[in-house]
Amino acid sequence: MRHKVAGRHLGRPTGPRVALYRTLVTDLLRHDRITTTEPKAKEVRTFAEKMITHGKSGSLHARREAAAFITDPVVVERVFSELATRYKERSGGYTRMVRAGPRRGDAAPMTILELVQ
Repeated sequence: MRHKVAGRHLGRPTGPRVALYRTLVTDLLRHDRITTTEPKAKEVRTFAEKMITHGKSGSLHARREAAAFITDPVVVERVFSELATRYKERSGGYTRMVRAGPRRGDAAPMTILELVQ
């Protein structure tokens, strides 16, 4: 039984898995859209929404928390300036997942994860 075991492991040790999440979140916040597998998208969505919520907060503590997770300082600045004003009136649900069909090669279910406009 998996009581109190949250999150997906994706067949990776902790370090590479966290690095994968950080780079996917950074790319999503930089480009507004990424294409990845469905389990990765479901997991990355939670981290991306937390980063946008930090941006809406705007406090120094929130900026440091976001900078500790996002790998590019330019993207951190974008979250706190552009994305925070874009989602000022929205109280969550900043991302959208659209199924893109199976991946050619291994038939993994692919998903387009994008920021809602």
